[in-house]
Amino acid sequence: MVFVVFLLAYMVRRRLDSLDMLSGDEVWRRWFRYGSRVRAGHESGIATGLALVLFPALILGLAEYLLVSSGWRMAAYPLEFLVLVVLMGTPGWRQVLRAYAEAWHRGDMQSAWHHVKDLLPADERGAAVSPEAMHLSLSKALMVSVFQRFFLVAFWYVVGGIGLAVLARGLVALAEQWPQAPARPRFAKMSDLAGWIPARLLSLTFGIAGDLAGWLRETRQTLTGTSKKAGEVLMISANGSLTGYALDPARFSRIHPDEWTAFGGRSLRAVRDLLNRSMLVWICILALLVISGVV
Repeated sequence: MVFVVFLLAYMVRRRLDSLDMLSGDEVWRRWFRYGSRVRAGHESGIATGLALVLFPALILGLAEYLLVSSGWRMAAYPLEFLVLVVLMGTPGWRQVLRAYAEAWHRGDMQSAWHHVKDLLPADERGAAVSPEAMHLSLSKALMVSVFQRFFLVAFWYVVGGIGLAVLARGLVALAEQWPQAPARPRFAKMSDLAGWIPARLLSLTFGIAGDLAGWLRETRQTLTGTSKKAGEVLMISANGSLTGYALDPARFSRIHPDEWTAFGGRSLRAVRDLLNRSMLVWICILALLVISGVV
C-alpha cells in the first residue's frame, strides 16, 4: 500500500501542478508565521523553527505508529495521501518556464531574465548576468526544486514513514522561507544533511535514465564526495546524462550557432524529461521492493 499511496499522491500532485494549485510552500509559510515574532537576543529563532517542523512530524509519526500497533494501518493511508499531496509539488514552474522559453526563442534575454529572476538564488539574480550563466542557474534551481519537493519526500516516506517525510520537507521550507533570515544558513545545512543520500541516489538514477556512458565520465567523484551540495551533484550528473549539450550552452552555441534561439526551450525540455524518467525509475524500483516484500 505504500507504493499505491505514493503513486496516487504523485499523480494527483502532478495534476495540481499543471493547474497551478495548492502550493506546499504557501502552507509552510503560513505555518511559520506563528514563529515570526522576534525577541531581543533571539533574532534567529532556530529553536522555534525546529519546533514548528518537529511538532507535525512527531504527531504524524506517532499517529502512524499507534495505528500500525493497534492493527489499524489502513486508516493511516488516507492521511498519508493528503499529507504527501501537500508536501510535494512545484506549482507555478510550468507557466514561468514556458514564458522563459518563448522569450529566449525571440532572443529577448532581458525578458527571459525578468520571468525567472525570482526563481534564481539571491546571489545570481544580477541583471547583467550572461544568458549562459542565467540558463545554467535556472536549470540548477529547477532540478533542486523538483528534487526537494518530490524525490526527497519520496525517499524519506519510503524509508521512515510520513513523519520523516514531513521533517525533511520542513527543513527545506525553513531554509527557504523562515522569517528570520539569520537562521536560514543553519537550516540549509540541516536540509543538506537530509538530502545527502537521496541526492546521490537521484544522481545514480540519472545515469540509468539517461546516457550512462556520459554519466560515468562526469560523475566519478560526486557520489562519495561530501563537499558538494545537492545542486552541484545533480548538475554534474545531469550534464553527463544528457546528450546534445543540453547543459553546456557555450559549446552548443559554438557547434550549432544557427539554433541558439531554440536552446533555452530545448534544454529545459531535456532536463524535465530526465527528471520525469528518473521518477519513473524510482517508481519501478519501489514496485520491485514491494513485490519482494522489502517495503
